[in-house]
Amino acid sequence: MEKHVNVPLDDETAASLRAGDYVYLTGTIYTARDAAHKRMQEALEKGERLPLDMKNNVIYYMGPSPARTGRPIGSAGPTTASRMDKYAPRLLELGLKGMIGKGKRSREVKEAIAKNGAVYFAAVGGAGALLSRSIVSSQVIAYEDLGTEAVRRLEVRDFPVIVVMDAEGNDLYETAVRDYCRE
Repeated sequence: MEKHVNVPLDDETAASLRAGDYVYLTGTIYTARDAAHKRMQEALEKGERLPLDMKNNVIYYMGPSPARTGRPIGSAGPTTASRMDKYAPRLLELGLKGMIGKGKRSREVKEAIAKNGAVYFAAVGGAGALLSRSIVSSQVIAYEDLGTEAVRRLEVRDFPVIVVMDAEGNDLYETAVRDYCRE
């Protein structure tokens, strides 16, 4: 099913999404990769505030290339999500509603997604230049010294993703294989 969804996500919207849905996101999302997640984990361990409130937000695992003249961002393709698996359950507990990346997630992340009523979206790897067309603006909000891995606030319009794991615990990577093997 194809859906147009505004972000940040509310509980009702996250709960309505199903593994396999094609979704177009419009609104505000944030970027963070390995180094930024590590810093956020360290901040939490020290009792410090995070650079963004996780409540209902979506984090895109992406580090962009430099922007061409007249564009807000360069190529903006997803990075492998499993590299953030050790950090994701804690952020989901803090209210994170969605993650965008590519590839499978650990059992612990899958359980935390279901427990917290969240969603894991996949963006098409290798299509970073195309994905960047849906990014209207980009602003570094934290960890500027990390360069491409800094935390950014992105405004997106009709950003294309696929629901891979939904709030009910369904995993498209598992169901698609089962469906394919039946034929």
